[in-house]
Amino acid sequence: MCTVIVSVEPEAEVPVLLVGVRDEFVTRPWLSPDRHWPDHPGLVGGRDLQAGGTWLAADPAARRVGVLLNGHGLPAPQEVRRTRGDLPLQAAEAGELPPIDLVRYDPFHLVVAGLDGVRLWSWNGERLAEDKLPQGVHMLVNSGWERGDDHPRVAAFRPAFAFAQRPRWLNGGSPERFWGEWLDLASGAGLAADDPRALIFRHRMEDGRVFASLSVSLVALAEDGLRFDFWPTPGDPSSWYRVESGDPA
Repeated sequence: MCTVIVSVEPEAEVPVLLVGVRDEFVTRPWLSPDRHWPDHPGLVGGRDLQAGGTWLAADPAARRVGVLLNGHGLPAPQEVRRTRGDLPLQAAEAGELPPIDLVRYDPFHLVVAGLDGVRLWSWNGERLAEDKLPQGVHMLVNSGWERGDDHPRVAAFRPAFAFAQRPRWLNGGSPERFWGEWLDLASGAGLAADDPRALIFRHRMEDGRVFASLSVSLVALAEDGLRFDFWPTPGDPSSWYRVESGDPA
């Protein structure tokens, strides 16, 4: 996953809103969100069939979500290397960075969002940093938490999400009805896939492989429940659907 947008408003009807855009090689196999892990029966998320983990895991009962982005830095030694895809599963259950041997993991950014706030752990292969995201709209990319406007995607989309009307829990119903303006922004706001500001992009590499935005997740956390909507086919607005999480909205 290459972009995460988080809105934190503790006094709002829906205190935490999260957008997760997963960018990956198009040939890497995966499954849409479901309860894929018998050893994590309470979790819902998409499954990476190559390594078995996920990029985003939601715990509806706890009103919590764990999200992973690949980071920059020193890779783990190949002989001890573990997949990062198990981190969102463990974090969504625990509500924090699980006790792990960090040197076995390639660099990552791990977001854990709940009604008690949103925390971020960043590992660059040598040092672990921890932050708590304050009130407001924040964007994370592979370089980490972007606080300025130097990144063109951040410069375009952070103010757009900040000014968009905030979804309300009572809206309920379809993705369009619940998310309103947020759905259009999470769908890329009409920017071309080759625009340097694009949230939803597609790029053919020199070796012929295609790296692209393969899916988008929208998650809302409130006292009333957890709402999870998913876009498995970026470019097709009709493919947005609500993931069955066990919480009515």
